[in-house]
Amino acid sequence: MCPPADFEGVARSGLPTGERPETVRIWLLGGFRVSVGSRTIDEDAWRLRKAASLVKLLALAPNHRLHREQAMDLLWPDSGTRRASNSLRQVLYGARRVLDPASDSHDRYLSLQDEHLILGPAGQLWVDVDAFEEAARTARRSRDPAAYRAALDLYAGDLLPENRYEEWAEGRREELRQLYLALLIELSSLYEERHEHGVAIEVLREATAKEPTLEEAHVGLMRLHALSARPDRAFAQYERLRATLSRGLGTQPAATTRCLRDEIAAGRLTPTAPTDSPRREELPGAGGHNLPAPRTSFVGRE
Repeated sequence: MCPPADFEGVARSGLPTGERPETVRIWLLGGFRVSVGSRTIDEDAWRLRKAASLVKLLALAPNHRLHREQAMDLLWPDSGTRRASNSLRQVLYGARRVLDPASDSHDRYLSLQDEHLILGPAGQLWVDVDAFEEAARTARRSRDPAAYRAALDLYAGDLLPENRYEEWAEGRREELRQLYLALLIELSSLYEERHEHGVAIEVLREATAKEPTLEEAHVGLMRLHALSARPDRAFAQYERLRATLSRGLGTQPAATTRCLRDEIAAGRLTPTAPTDSPRREELPGAGGHNLPAPRTSFVGRE
């Protein structure tokens, strides 16, 4: 999902042309970055770290608005009300100056209305988190692999890695990370339904590279390797999962995963012909129903 186009013509707010608001774009996935119109705000411009944190909070907040007392509690949890209120006033002034340094009306992009802090202007604000979540909903409605890829491409990395230990970011970071992993699992299932095993394996390797303890992705890889007539790779994947879970979580694979390993060992998963690989009977000198290993270059290959 692309950022909106910049404002054209006279501003709807009634401001003179020179005072019209420009499109504000905020990136939070993989790192914090802000642009206003054609101007990209340098990291050094955020002299007050809390000023950047306030913008991040509002970018993540529903409808990009937050009661001032909520902001105070999140940014200064150990301060008294009066001290936190004074700090918020200073930070609000600093954030406005960064977003709108050349204008006399510094509240165009960050306003305080009825005790609520509002990030705007309405209709001219684009946040990558919003775009990612909307693209995910679109992909799930369409069940189109291209739509899934478009959504996944918006996930440039975990939310605000520079704020890794801020409590106000932890919940959303994990939520978005889990959505990204779920989209990868769903995309691999779509490819598997189409018998495109090589691409499905590549997608699942992206998932295990991102989250090595994601058992669902390892199980999918085991099954796909077996369906591609590569039981040795399926067993190796199981051992990799077992070692990862033991080392990272102190657990063992689930009973259903062990059952799948036994099914593969007993030869009860019948190989199928992936559409993105040549059938074995089409290869020179090949016979039977066994299939060659997918030739895709996998992400996260060990």
